[in-house]
Amino acid sequence: MYAKCIKRILDFLISLTALILLSPLLLALIVTGAVKFRGNPFFTQPRPGRNEKIFRMIKFRSMTNARDAEGNLLPDAERLTRYGRFLRATSADELPELLNILAGQMALVGPRPLAVQYLPYYTERERLRHSVRPGLTGLAQVNGRNETTWEDRFDYDLQYVSSVSFRQDVRILLQTVAVALGRSGIGVRGVDSLPDFDTYRRQQMEKEYESV
Repeated sequence: MYAKCIKRILDFLISLTALILLSPLLLALIVTGAVKFRGNPFFTQPRPGRNEKIFRMIKFRSMTNARDAEGNLLPDAERLTRYGRFLRATSADELPELLNILAGQMALVGPRPLAVQYLPYYTERERLRHSVRPGLTGLAQVNGRNETTWEDRFDYDLQYVSSVSFRQDVRILLQTVAVALGRSGIGVRGVDSLPDFDTYRRQQMEKEYESV
């Protein structure tokens, strides 16, 4: 009953309440981001949702659009600003995702929505993480955040999918607050945290091929 009905109702009510209560902070971050990045303070990107249906996830921008002489985006570490690191360290960059939750594209708790480019690289077992709505936070995020391996993260995701409950969601939300306040496990994607999953899985496949 909780997973099929009550969870969505609570997600809607809590996200709506949070948007109202946090509106002064959100407005301040919008203005600050617009000044820091000299324009649009938001970042949107397609992500796979429940049943791998693609939606556009919205976040506060944490990186510039700086490019090299050939017009290619510079590495994440070079584009991440000091302000962006603050947003990521406090998880404030994730706050606009409350709109995705309100729209029913995400949930407060669930496996994090990852890049669309990763879809071809999941095993059938790993793809089960998409059988529920992706979350603002999840079991993997309170168990190491970016410091775990991809296998560990997916194991946590699948553990959550197989045991969705109100008690577990409350526990994860409380742990998320503690982790955010502790500012632990933060990394730049593909640089000082986990490598991109598609790159990681291709490297695994190449090693397996070479060992044959």
